[in-house]
Amino acid sequence: MTSALFESHLTQLSLLHRGKVRDIYAVDDDHLLIVASDRLSAFDVILPTPIPEKGKILTTLSNFWFAMMGDIIPNHLTDISLEKVVTDASERAQIEGRAIVTRKLKPLPVEAIVRGYVAGSGWKDYQKTGAICGIRLPEGLAQAARLAEPIFTPSSKAAVGQHDENISFEAVSDLIGEKLALQVKAASIAIYCKARDYALTKGIIIADTKFEFGTDAAGNLVLIDEILTPDSSRFWLADEYQTGISPPSFDKQFVRDYLETLDWNKQPPAPVLPDAVLTKTAEKYREAQQRLMG
Repeated sequence: MTSALFESHLTQLSLLHRGKVRDIYAVDDDHLLIVASDRLSAFDVILPTPIPEKGKILTTLSNFWFAMMGDIIPNHLTDISLEKVVTDASERAQIEGRAIVTRKLKPLPVEAIVRGYVAGSGWKDYQKTGAICGIRLPEGLAQAARLAEPIFTPSSKAAVGQHDENISFEAVSDLIGEKLALQVKAASIAIYCKARDYALTKGIIIADTKFEFGTDAAGNLVLIDEILTPDSSRFWLADEYQTGISPPSFDKQFVRDYLETLDWNKQPPAPVLPDAVLTKTAEKYREAQQRLMG
């Protein structure tokens, strides 16, 4: 398999932060260089085994969606070329295809999650309480059932190695103000609905997804990070979809399912992925990109 990039190492720019997947460098006072590595996190823990080419797929697919959603909300992308900020050819080769130059914005301390189907932790929550993240739902829904309307179920944004926690819309309003919270909710649902309808034409169901937002100096809401990738979304094959089961997915659920078979407490250090799981996961990411982008 192609060699994978677990961490980027650039001497020309100052490293600001290594996240679960992305390495962030300072370009100047107003811009950042964001590099999507091949790291994979599951249950909010970074796995020691990178997925070859994953970062390139995430970058390409996110840029595709950012362009599509431009009529709904602005995003953090700029037209500044990679060559302009990383002039050393050997260092640039390390991150080619997986790096973007973005505006420097103030990130909001929440993850905006939209669910269109009863799946994953939402299904477990529904079985116990009849609700997902406190939102009451009709009785008798089956696993993987489509909701009549997508629901907004935000979470806190945890530090690397810690777990995100579901929070109420009221808690989001307390954190960022009601006006901005309403904008985040409306934008999230609008993006999800547009993406869901498009993906269905390509044979993919987007069961749920998460977005991140920031604000510019004027307080305007801006879409940041990544969107609608196998890392941030649950993708199902439409022609294999049925309720009552957890449908086969194109996302990292395949890795989560494998990890659930292990005697692991979901705390660091995470177990190494075997080659078979690594290969299958890489194939799923590539197929998701090819189906969605053509």
